[in-house]
Amino acid sequence: MTVRAWSLAKQHPSGVLLVAQLLGIATYPFLEGRTDDQLATLALSLLGLVVLTLSLWVVRATPALTWVAVLIGIPTVVLTVVDVFTLNAQPWHLWSDLFHALFYGYTFVALIRYMFDDEVIGADEILAVGATFTVGIWLFAFIYSICQTLVPGSFIAALSPEAPRTWFELLFLSCTTMTSTGLSDVVPVLPHARSLVMLQQIVGMLYLAVVVARIVGLTLARRAKEAA
Repeated sequence: MTVRAWSLAKQHPSGVLLVAQLLGIATYPFLEGRTDDQLATLALSLLGLVVLTLSLWVVRATPALTWVAVLIGIPTVVLTVVDVFTLNAQPWHLWSDLFHALFYGYTFVALIRYMFDDEVIGADEILAVGATFTVGIWLFAFIYSICQTLVPGSFIAALSPEAPRTWFELLFLSCTTMTSTGLSDVVPVLPHARSLVMLQQIVGMLYLAVVVARIVGLTLARRAKEAA
């Protein structure tokens, strides 16, 4: 059973990454409310490191350059640990967010290249569609965190408008923006924050349009080839 699970994971690294990120979304609420507890903060960060490691694994499975992923990934892991034990103190927290954004941005591009590299759509390519989308959500959540650090008060929420937004709140904003549902109670109120939200809305819309067009095009091409 274990051997089969490992074999499936090796065949579908994008699926493993997608499942890990979805489990992360389900787990964050149990830890987010305890950010004053160092153990909870460490658990939250370790969860992020697991997703980070899986991202690095997926990047290695794509046509992207492995050495670039490692060059960005190693300092990201180190800064994550430092960020935990310095209790999100500046400037470590900012540097951690910057390297996370770089790494997730690189992973996002690498996964898009992976999807467009093949002429045949297989199971892992389909799973990569979802994994790439969730990686984009994480990417913009880190970008929002950077914006909040550099421009305090960029985002407000009805329940606690004066307090800085938590990581899960920014992830929620990123998810609702990327999916164009607009259900978030976290609101960008300063120009830089609103600009970033608009950019994510455009990225989310174009991503879905391009991916759907790619899948439809390859499907029609395969049917035409089979009919010939």
